[in-house]
Amino acid sequence: MQRPDYDLSKIKFATDQPTFEKAVVLYESGKVTQFEEGIRSYAAVVLGTKPYRVSVEARRYDYGHCNCYLGQSDTLCKHMVALALFVVMYGKPLTDEDKKLIDSPSCSGKLGKLEKEELAVIKKSFTEALRYIKGYNGPSRTWFAYQNSLQEGCKRLSAIVSNLPVNEQTTQLLVDLLLRLDKKLISGGVDDSDGTVGEFIRETVEVLIQYTKLDPKCTPTFRQLENRETCFGWEKPLLELISDKHDDIISP
Repeated sequence: MQRPDYDLSKIKFATDQPTFEKAVVLYESGKVTQFEEGIRSYAAVVLGTKPYRVSVEARRYDYGHCNCYLGQSDTLCKHMVALALFVVMYGKPLTDEDKKLIDSPSCSGKLGKLEKEELAVIKKSFTEALRYIKGYNGPSRTWFAYQNSLQEGCKRLSAIVSNLPVNEQTTQLLVDLLLRLDKKLISGGVDDSDGTVGEFIRETVEVLIQYTKLDPKCTPTFRQLENRETCFGWEKPLLELISDKHDDIISP
């Protein structure tokens, strides 16, 4: 079977959670039947409330057709996503990790340090995810596609952040990430009208606050944020932690 241009991670991060979860149920229960491969496309009958004729392209899994009511209105449906899962998994079972969805960043709660090779991989993965968070100057008809790109980028970043160990090293990584996002918002042309990026920044600040509770040595990392003005003032809660730490030291 020809390989599509997308993979499982693309499907996970670019599909809304309810649709992805329903598609997983269809795929795992063997509802994708009569699979056929075309020229840079795939087709199948997906069994739902009735059999649906479904097709997706090899270039993009959200380009295709389904004769369910959503598909007929050109909306990505669970049947199309189920077929895409069948294509990228070649019919193999999904693991728990494959099905795990992370929509927002969280603290792993695990102390530890990244090896040099691991650190390089994380930095590269941050850069790759940040490509989805880009400037916008397109026509109004592409607005929703642009917002989907921002959401996908933030989901990808959330998955990375949520698996990081807690230490000074990863604290610096997250501060650098927030500064990169801040630059994109201030001068990179990112249109965050719906607050997707801003919410990710706020939640990542909460992650950093959790870091300091688990390892107080993370706190001094925030000193580099002094005398900086950010687009949302997100640095203020972190700088307050430095002030609180200083007060603890000088208290009798």
